[in-house]
Amino acid sequence: MEQKVLVKSIQEHTARALWEVKNIIECVPDDLWDSNYCDMPMWKHIYHMLHSLDLWFINPRDKNFKEPDFHEPDLNNLDVYASKKLSRIEINRYYSDIEAKISAYLASLNDRDLTRYPAACEYSVFTLILAQHRHLHTHMGMIMGFVVAATGLWPRVLGLEGTFPKGDYSKYF
Repeated sequence: MEQKVLVKSIQEHTARALWEVKNIIECVPDDLWDSNYCDMPMWKHIYHMLHSLDLWFINPRDKNFKEPDFHEPDLNNLDVYASKKLSRIEINRYYSDIEAKISAYLASLNDRDLTRYPAACEYSVFTLILAQHRHLHTHMGMIMGFVVAATGLWPRVLGLEGTFPKGDYSKYF
């Protein structure tokens, strides 16, 4: 019998994390989009977070991994200045692509899959997922801090028990 007890929990918490990512992106005011934090524009912090999620959540060694069409070398690197700027539209499309990709991937897993190693990868499926949750929330915390410091507003998060907002809702607490 196929067990999905652990995978169901991972799906739930990943859905919550991805909702929070979308909300924090929406909470970034237009006048902060290009503002520098730690010598990089806000949009680049967001792209770095999303790109890592895209590359590392499933298999960072996948030879068939496709960069987004707008990507260029080091665009995701927070230590290298970008020669281009990403718009909200590009970031939002990329977020939607990642959300769909990760949701489909998690739907394909069962609990036994968590201990396997993806092709050519030295990390287990579970390690990759857990590491990306850690990385994601490190950067989410930074971005939230930038937004709170600039606006005085605290972006909404779901926590363990919060319901997913439907329709119109306040993006902030």
